[in-house]
Amino acid sequence: MVRGEARERKFLNNTAWEIMDPTQLLNLICERLREASAAKGSANVQVSAETAILEGSLPVDSLDLAAIVVELEAVTGRDPFSEGFINFRTVADLVRLYSGAK
Repeated sequence: MVRGEARERKFLNNTAWEIMDPTQLLNLICERLREASAAKGSANVQVSAETAILEGSLPVDSLDLAAIVVELEAVTGRDPFSEGFINFRTVADLVRLYSGAK
């Protein structure tokens, strides 16, 4: 969850999910990628919608990405990978998967 922002929650089966628009998802993913990069000694990395997640210059690995995916599932209630892996490369691709945008 992006710090300092109050969000509307949707309840289903006693589970609360954040209702996040694509901009909020983008901000959350970018923040988590910057945090993962900083934890590996790379402070002040630039992350945008066009940033390649695993194949680019970010020092993140598949475990960092898995932690971000778990958080996205928890805050959105969406699991775009429930029926199998969906190929994605950039931050924008990940935002589309969790926002439900085509």
